Amino acid sequence: MEASGSTGTTNVISTSSLASTSPQPAVVVISPCAACKILRRRCVEKCVLAPYFPPNDPLKFTTAHRVFGASNIIKFLQELPEPQRADAVSSMVYEANARLRDPVYGCAGAICQLQNQVNELQQHLAKAQAELVTMQFQQTNLMALICMEMTQPHDQQQSVDNLFTNYQSTTSFSEENNLGLMFEPLWTW
Repeated sequence: MEASGSTGTTNVISTSSLASTSPQPAVVVISPCAACKILRRRCVEKCVLAPYFPPNDPLKFTTAHRVFGASNIIKFLQELPEPQRADAVSSMVYEANARLRDPVYGCAGAICQLQNQVNELQQHLAKAQAELVTMQFQQTNLMALICMEMTQPHDQQQSVDNLFTNYQSTTSFSEENNLGLMFEPLWTW
């Protein structure tokens, strides 16, 4: 089994035919990287694209190539130190995918959308915190009314009736005077 016509950087080992009786050394045929396959060119031994675009993932290079172009990808990688190249390729592929989904804004559109979601969630959180404070305040007032009624020597039934009457009048007073604004956040973004 021997591949014909292409050399590159990924290892594919082929062996001699099984019918042969004489032992022959294994012939190593190297497959080109995905970039060189797509560009239909010979993959040299020190191909800049080979470590980042393996032959089993051609979509990765196709996406980046569509947006940035092969020559720009090569120039960009050659200008970077080797430890930063893998991250740069990952970023280029991510940006290319975002550009294909949203040609106008790309990654910036996704970031803006996420920031809007964060702002909206912060507003919901502020409202929930304000409601919590209001409910704690109402609970404290109710407990204070209960304690006051319990300490005063009155008829038991009259005490319970007064307690609920006082609580209802306090609640309706705050609603009538628009003090229910405590549900709104105290600050704006």
